[in-house]
Amino acid sequence: MTVRVVLADDQPLVRSGLRVLITDTPDLEVVGEAADGEEAVRLTAELAPDVVVMDIRMPGMDGIEATRRIMAGQGPTRVLVLTTFDEDEHVHGALRAGASGFAVKDMALDDILAAVRVVAAGDALIAPGVTRRLIADFLAGARAGSGRAPRPLEGVTDREREVLTLVGRGRSNGEIADDLFISVATAKSHVARLLSKLGARDRVQLVIIAYEAGLVAPPG
Repeated sequence: MTVRVVLADDQPLVRSGLRVLITDTPDLEVVGEAADGEEAVRLTAELAPDVVVMDIRMPGMDGIEATRRIMAGQGPTRVLVLTTFDEDEHVHGALRAGASGFAVKDMALDDILAAVRVVAAGDALIAPGVTRRLIADFLAGARAGSGRAPRPLEGVTDREREVLTLVGRGRSNGEIADDLFISVATAKSHVARLLSKLGARDRVQLVIIAYEAGLVAPPG
């Protein structure tokens, strides 16, 4: 099945580069391009793409507000945010808005394509050294400001808590299987049950829940 993509970036060269690359990729297709957040929201409503590759900094409506509006629509579209290492506060906003993944703009183009596939498949991209740190910083700040107690995990088994802890540490299903001496299929099943029990949309939300529950400590 072909993954239908909308590119949202105010830089024509960025859109052009991604479009050319995707055109040469059999399983991906660019169905629309937007130069600002408002256009991205409109195109998403009209075209119902699988993934919007969303720049954060755009004129008018930025990528965070556009992501919020797209996710509020409860449609099938997921958002992959384009970010840079110096945009921590913007990524925090994208997390709140419901983004499913984060691609760094200076990543190899093939890695960005892989990120689109991961997000389209219903998983989430957690970039090593970037997103995990940002999620941790975001939650540490939120908890410090609110004084909230750790989130309870009702109905979650001991094994599922172990799996959730490893998800919070950014471990893949294969790595979770190795760590717990279980099959990859069993690891996937545990993750799927966690998504259902905790009402999480994707793996990014499971990472956030792991921090909120105190299973993973923010870096000091």
